[in-house]
Amino acid sequence: MKKDLIKKIEIPENVEVEIAGTQVKVKGPEGENIKEFKIRKIKLEKKEKEIIISSKNATKNEKKIMNSINAHLNNMIRGVQEKFNYKMKICYNHFPITVEIKDKEAIIKNFLGEKIARRAKILDGVEVKINKDFVEINSTNREAAGQTAGNFEKATWIRMRDRRIFQDGIFITNKPRREEEWKRIFSNI
Repeated sequence: MKKDLIKKIEIPENVEVEIAGTQVKVKGPEGENIKEFKIRKIKLEKKEKEIIISSKNATKNEKKIMNSINAHLNNMIRGVQEKFNYKMKICYNHFPITVEIKDKEAIIKNFLGEKIARRAKILDGVEVKINKDFVEINSTNREAAGQTAGNFEKATWIRMRDRRIFQDGIFITNKPRREEEWKRIFSNI
């Protein structure tokens, strides 16, 4: 069944949004995010202090795409207001791991006593801070921050060994969440 669908997103006072075709640019106090959406039958427009996502005769597939665009835009707006923050812990049992940042790459040395350093890519627009055994990742772009954190975890992934014994690596300890999510999680306890 096809019907007309409209979703509205309010723009906060300290945030500016520019829409040019399918490209959306969001500016705020922490920085800016630019994203190109690949959409056909969905229309993006800005009216006063609202972003309107609409589609005429929308199918279920277009409704799913609209919901995804809605989530991306909310993350972009939230990111320029306050940066997304991932916290990671460097864990080792016997061989102390050292992490260095060079250009857009993290070099992980002495992982499980290996002579060859492992490398993790740091995406554009992501800040990485290393403080002893902790790594902090900040970015206005949620996807870039999450992918960088994933790159750190993937670089220290252990193959062909028992994970219960070899527990060395770099692991995510805190992810960015919305307050509503925390309330929902802790209300069930």
